[in-house]
Amino acid sequence: MQSGIGARIPRKEDARHLKGKAQFVGDIKIAGTWEAAFVRSPLAHARITAIHKPQGAEARVFTAEDMVDLAPIRCESTLPSYKVSDYPALAQGKVRYVGECIAICIAPTRAEAEDLAEAVRVDLEPLAPVVSVEQALAPEAALLHDDWGDNLFLTTNHAGDLTEAKAKATVVIEREYETARQAMNPMEGKGVLAHWDHKAEQLVAYTSTQVPHLIRTGLSECLGLDQAEVRVIAPDVGGGFGYKCVLQPEELSLAWVARRVDRPIRWTEDRREHLTAGANTRQHKYKITAYADDTGRLLGLDADIWVDVGAYSVWPFTACLEAAQAGGNLPGPYDLGAYACRTYSVATNKPGFTPYRGVARPGVCFAMELTMDAIARAVGRDPLEVRCLNLVQGAAMPYTNITGKFYDSGDYPAAARAAAEMIDSANFRARQKAAAAEGRHIGIGFSTFTEQSAHGTKVFAAWGLPLVPGYEQAMVKLTPSGTVEVRSGNHSFGQGLETTIAQVACEWLKTDLAQVKVTMGDTGLTPYSTGAYASRGMVMAGGAVSKAAEELARRLKIHGAHLLQCKPDEVEINDCAVTNGIASASFAEIASAWYLHPDRLPDDVNTAGLEVTEGYKPDIDTGVFTYATHAAIVEVDPATGRTTILDYVIFEDCGRRVNPLILDGQSYGGAAQGIGTALFEEVIYDAAGQPLTSTLADYILPGPAELPHFRLGHAETLSPYSRHGIKGVGEGAAIAPAGAIVNAINDALSGYGVELTQIPATPHRVLSALLDAQDKQKVPA
Repeated sequence: MQSGIGARIPRKEDARHLKGKAQFVGDIKIAGTWEAAFVRSPLAHARITAIHKPQGAEARVFTAEDMVDLAPIRCESTLPSYKVSDYPALAQGKVRYVGECIAICIAPTRAEAEDLAEAVRVDLEPLAPVVSVEQALAPEAALLHDDWGDNLFLTTNHAGDLTEAKAKATVVIEREYETARQAMNPMEGKGVLAHWDHKAEQLVAYTSTQVPHLIRTGLSECLGLDQAEVRVIAPDVGGGFGYKCVLQPEELSLAWVARRVDRPIRWTEDRREHLTAGANTRQHKYKITAYADDTGRLLGLDADIWVDVGAYSVWPFTACLEAAQAGGNLPGPYDLGAYACRTYSVATNKPGFTPYRGVARPGVCFAMELTMDAIARAVGRDPLEVRCLNLVQGAAMPYTNITGKFYDSGDYPAAARAAAEMIDSANFRARQKAAAAEGRHIGIGFSTFTEQSAHGTKVFAAWGLPLVPGYEQAMVKLTPSGTVEVRSGNHSFGQGLETTIAQVACEWLKTDLAQVKVTMGDTGLTPYSTGAYASRGMVMAGGAVSKAAEELARRLKIHGAHLLQCKPDEVEINDCAVTNGIASASFAEIASAWYLHPDRLPDDVNTAGLEVTEGYKPDIDTGVFTYATHAAIVEVDPATGRTTILDYVIFEDCGRRVNPLILDGQSYGGAAQGIGTALFEEVIYDAAGQPLTSTLADYILPGPAELPHFRLGHAETLSPYSRHGIKGVGEGAAIAPAGAIVNAINDALSGYGVELTQIPATPHRVLSALLDAQDKQKVPA
């Protein structure tokens, strides 16, 4: 059975998951473990005047006053005008969002800990809440951070010259767009179990994270411990999506308490905590002016982008990564001559902003793709034609766009046309007309994007972040029995990385996947990695494993050739063995010679051994770019506002496909999340900053009944800058759905003069847009 790159095989990790043998934070058993619960703020903005611990339980309740030796989470940036927010593990002085941690309570069981938390009384002096960008920027707005003087974390300005574009433009499109705040909802919420290991003299933290080595750094800095005194272990992780790639205040306070009381302490996030106090994402506002000619050719783009980033900067990505990504990625796959953009990272009384699958690009793709359709309507051309006119052409690759993104390879118009062919757009207007005769309203929409993956040192350094990724490291080893061990500091949390990096090792070592054992997520056992985010796992970890496996294969040939009494250039590796014609030395025989019977080896044997650690990053530091076009056909019921997806097509190019089965799963899952963004998901706050979507009855996630049968198509343009031509793909499918679906809704309702510009496109918003359009038609000219 083929096990290397390109093999369509089930994930290694599925066996334990399907049999209930996986081990998450909640499954770990350590003698003497107590459970924790948090006292959380009931108000969005208030001063803490007093905290009253229950009499007799003072030793089991901890507040900021107890943690005087615990430093706050402080995320610095080198960007000009950036403002720092100290994010305490437990609130100090005042609270800045509903759900902020005020105290941590511990008890033998979670129920007892929650009862204790209920008994803690907190005296709060209410302050005026700031719950929107408009409120936060108003002249007399209440300040979240008193020493700032305003509520802006950061403002950026890409000051392009639009003079020529304005002079040549015959079409000017002005639009405002809004995207809703979302929660990420991984199947497993956050969780951490910490204890002090007296034998190792280490704090050991089992935590549900994508970035164990980063969490070790963050914990050590805040706790005042040397990194050698901290070991972080990420066991099985039930989804992350970016939510689990930052240092959480709960991780920090729980680690402090575990060390103070000298017993294991665990906390696992429940769904209500996640929906009300977990980090939020996605909430953008856009004001865009596009300048085009009569053909629909885009000449220039002017934009303002406001991002509602909540109360605090998260470590290590700050509160400003979202806006930085938005400003840099708004042009997307399009070739335009002039661009100006200003971004505003605005503080409000909401949970802090965490990177979420796609980081800003679902918002910018939505805004850009609706703008492209608006241009097409203005010039009377088909939206697909206008896209293909404006997309970077295949002959121009590699291409550096107007914001400095280096598009390494591909053919964007070809992908758009392939998606159109798959969904049969050529015959759609006849189908639409036939549906209209039946009283049905159907529409078609397209959305094209690029996904920057595995971007590296210079890119992150340019964003001013306090921690910058460098070379990814991995170790590949032949064990004494002849099996292969792979160790990576990256982590698998549902994206199949445990399988795909094993496949990369198999590509060089020609062994069966079952003979490759993968260890990830343990800072005590694995080489350093900044972890799994930014679609970097397969490119970076896969690249490092590839380099290490290639070197191990070279050493195996040397040892095998000696056992076969021939030269290394006369042998090959096949089926777990070094071969020379019909003669062979199995991996087990070579391993036995190295580890157990060195007398079989020459005196001048290479002492480097059969354990190889290598570091890797792509030949370019700007990342390698996946791209895709999504196409959707929807039906809209104007009586109810309900949108039904009739057909959905994805045509994607992510370079070399390591495991097509896993890639399909990534596309399905990402598109499902994108459909949630487009039609369902919205964190809603009232005027007092109270979250109104605190259960899954209020916060709507798409389920099987709401999802279409996705149809996938692929091109395979290899990147010339990464090993095996691989590009990252983990975030891509979540980026495009909102643009495709809302464009399709607008097409379906074009006869009513409806143009939706806000997501999610809920039935209420669709009906409101229909009523607004009717009102406008009634107004006399």
